[in-house]
Amino acid sequence: VQLQASGGGLVQAGGSLKLSCTASVSGTVFMLAALGWYRQAPGQERELVASIGNDADYADFVKGRFTISRENAKNTVYLQVNSLKPEDTAVYYCRLQSGSISSWGQGTLVTVSS
Repeated sequence: VQLQASGGGLVQAGGSLKLSCTASVSGTVFMLAALGWYRQAPGQERELVASIGNDADYADFVKGRFTISRENAKNTVYLQVNSLKPEDTAVYYCRLQSGSISSWGQGTLVTVSS
């Protein structure tokens, strides 16, 4: 299973980005999978940002600013990130979990300047 993440970049505080992650799995596996976005800032541990199965769930520090969504027809999960803050600077990783499958994407860097 391969996950290809994209959409990161350099933005000013208050800006927005849309991260995408596409999985190379069957449509059935993807449709049944739990998907998540995590992030890891320099010197910090990786932390869960948002997840989506049938419903979406968010870390408190992104509620109201980030939105996770999935497009099963494209085997893709998205993370719309709005009102970015310098402390949101991190490498963002997607993750797919389905049955015995647990795979990570390669990460996409989001840098927020003040």
